[in-house]
Amino acid sequence: MLRSDYTEQSASPMDDLVSLSQQGDLKAFRQLYQQHSGRVYAVCLRLLADRSKAEDACQEVFVKVWQQLALFRGDSSFTTWLHSIATRTAIDLWRQDKLLRLATEEMPDIAGAELGQSRELEQLILRLPHQARAVFVLFALEGYQHQEIAELLGIAEGSSKSQYHRARQLLREWLDEN
Repeated sequence: MLRSDYTEQSASPMDDLVSLSQQGDLKAFRQLYQQHSGRVYAVCLRLLADRSKAEDACQEVFVKVWQQLALFRGDSSFTTWLHSIATRTAIDLWRQDKLLRLATEEMPDIAGAELGQSRELEQLILRLPHQARAVFVLFALEGYQHQEIAELLGIAEGSSKSQYHRARQLLREWLDEN
C-alpha cells in the first residue's frame, strides 16, 4: 500500500474538517469551533479567572486559528496545535492584565454567583494569586512541565516550582477551612 493510500484511508472526520477549513470552508470551520470552543474556553477561564476575559480570549484564539490555519501542517494533532494557541493567547492576556495590576497584589474578586454551578475546587483555584494560579493550571490541569511553564510565563523554573507549591499549600488550607 502506498503512503498516500494509507493517508487517505486513515483520514478522520477531524482531518476532513481541518482540510476543508484550510481551503476556506466556513461551514467546516464553524464545526471545528463548535467541537473545540468549550475546551478552549475552559483553559482560558482557568488561566484568566474572569468569564468575560475568557470569552474574549476564546474568540481571539479562533480568530488566530482561522488566520494561521494554512500554516498547520499536521505535525501534531489539530487539538494539540489548537491547545497551544489557546494557552499562549490566555497567557498573553494574563500578562497584559498582570502589567495593569503590577502596582497592587490583589486577590481576584470572585463572587459565588458569577461562577454559577462551578465546583468548590474551581472556585478556590480562581482565588489563587495570579502567578500561582497560572502555574497550577498549567502544571496540574494542563500537563505542562515546569521548564515549559517558565518559558511561557517568563519566569525561572524554580519560581514555577515554588508557585506551584504555594498554590497547593493555599488550596489545602482553604479546603481544610471548609
